[in-house]
This record gives sequence, C-alpha cells and structure tokens, in this order.
Amino acid sequence: MGSNFAIELATGVLGPISIEDQIAMHLNGNHYPPVPLSMVKPCIEAIDAYWEDDLNCEIALPEGGSWRGNDHAPAWAIIEGHHLDAWITEYDNEEEGE
Repeated sequence: MGSNFAIELATGVLGPISIEDQIAMHLNGNHYPPVPLSMVKPCIEAIDAYWEDDLNCEIALPEGGSWRGNDHAPAWAIIEGHHLDAWITEYDNEEEGE
C-alpha cells in the first residue's frame, strides 16, 4: 500500500469512493498503528484549507487529540502528519497522445 494506494484513492482509479471513505481507508491502511477515524473530518478540513490557500487555518482536533499541547492544529501540520499529499496534488488523467 502506501503512497500508490493513496494516489489511486484520490484519483478515482479504484472507482467512485466518497472522500470520507477515501481518507478512512488511507488512515487505516497506510498508517501503523492506524490513525483513529475521528481524524477523517479534520483531514478533509485540512485538504479544503489547502485548496483555499489557507494552510495556517486552525482546525479543531477530535476529543483527546492534541498538537503541541493544543486542541487545534494548522492545516499544514495535519496534511504533513497524515501524508495527505495525494489529495493536494493535481494529476493529469488524460492518456498520452489524446
């Protein structure tokens, strides 16, 4: 698995899967130990913040979660810490020669 699996999820190669399910599969399949599913929503919010060019946006963490002693984390830290690169990269889905 790993980054190839994340790219396949993010680009739709594996079929139409909701972003929530994509992130859940990524957090469970590409991390050891698996990241709790309570992080799905903050991960999606971090991805949205990236596309809105707001990487310093503070995102609430689930109960019991903390980042540097805080109950919020900047979008860039969530993206980096949860390896969300596949969802913040634009891919060219066109076949060569088309």
